[in-house]
Amino acid sequence: MHTLSRRLTLQAALAVAGLLALPGFAVAQEPTVKVGYTQSRSGPFAPGAQTTQEPNYLLWADQVNAAGGLNVQGKKRKIELVGVDDRSDMETIVRSYEKFMTTDKVDIILPPWGTGANFAVAPVANKHGYPLVAPTALSQKLVDMKLPYYFVTLQQPRPMMQALVDMLAANGIKTVTVAYMDDLFGLENIGALEPLLQAKGIKVLDKKSYPLGVKDLSTMLKGMKAANPDAFVGITYPPDNFLITGQSKEIGFAPKIFYTAVGTAFPIYRERMGKASEGVMGMGSWNPKMSKAAKTYFDAHVALNKREPDRWASAHAWAALEIIQQTVEKVGLDRKAMRDHIAKTEFDTVLGKMKFNGTEEVGVPGMVGQWQNGEFEIVWPPARATAKAVVPKTWN
Repeated sequence: MHTLSRRLTLQAALAVAGLLALPGFAVAQEPTVKVGYTQSRSGPFAPGAQTTQEPNYLLWADQVNAAGGLNVQGKKRKIELVGVDDRSDMETIVRSYEKFMTTDKVDIILPPWGTGANFAVAPVANKHGYPLVAPTALSQKLVDMKLPYYFVTLQQPRPMMQALVDMLAANGIKTVTVAYMDDLFGLENIGALEPLLQAKGIKVLDKKSYPLGVKDLSTMLKGMKAANPDAFVGITYPPDNFLITGQSKEIGFAPKIFYTAVGTAFPIYRERMGKASEGVMGMGSWNPKMSKAAKTYFDAHVALNKREPDRWASAHAWAALEIIQQTVEKVGLDRKAMRDHIAKTEFDTVLGKMKFNGTEEVGVPGMVGQWQNGEFEIVWPPARATAKAVVPKTWN
């Protein structure tokens, strides 16, 4: 009886397999999870977007789909990325997200690159009830709006500027000059920086703003050199960051500490500036030496994208994706349930434990990094440091 039973079972299985192989018969597959986003593939935001965010989106979809798909409460569903080039244009960004959420009705949205773009999109996402977990937005004003569907994984202006000022004070800095981008990012960071400098007794000898797309800052830098500060702080975007570094070297502007960001933590900064990058400090949060998870992420990113991730917000972008993935596994794609889970849960990420106090992530402190021997080492705070700060900075 047992032999006959096994034979009949085998025959039945073969019959089913034969039917499935016939035209008109197919295995029902779970629908894809549609993920909508814009990224700047052109325009002034493209260097940041194509270094920090879109490569991570591609890596995430590749890894998840290779493993069978996104686990949606026990069912594997492939990720379908719906990505749009926003051309660094704010109107295109907002219009695209409105379409994702109203016409396309995507399951998940991923954020655009940069503070201004997130400031524009966050209220739209909140209106339509889509969780937005942003890795490249620095705006205390946006945090203070308390939009319940908006979360930010990146350290905000005050903790980042606090880390900078504490590092300056620890290295005996008494005077600084400051250049900053005349936009939301620059204004909020300079607003956080100045009272912190004053509290530490560090004097600002000169402070200048400049517009996006500036082509020459040599006059400003010559004036700052004449002020002879102990440190220079540049609250910069990548294009003007390269400009400031190159022109400072040309005129021999060499204070003890030279700090710039955004863009300092990008591998292209090291490559384009060459030896001049050595000793430059900037906003940073990690490097592949920090943990096994960081090294695994770094290697996977290089293998797929054929280039290194940056040493600041790239890991925050990956952490945001980890948060979304863990949330969907737990509560599915119901957006209200997702929002509630993100708000109350502590997550294991590439940067360690992360959790939110309202909108703001509070598990990862503000940090300062410095290029040393080809790696962007974390030099502040001491509890997270992978190397000691090298001071003074010299132009090589």
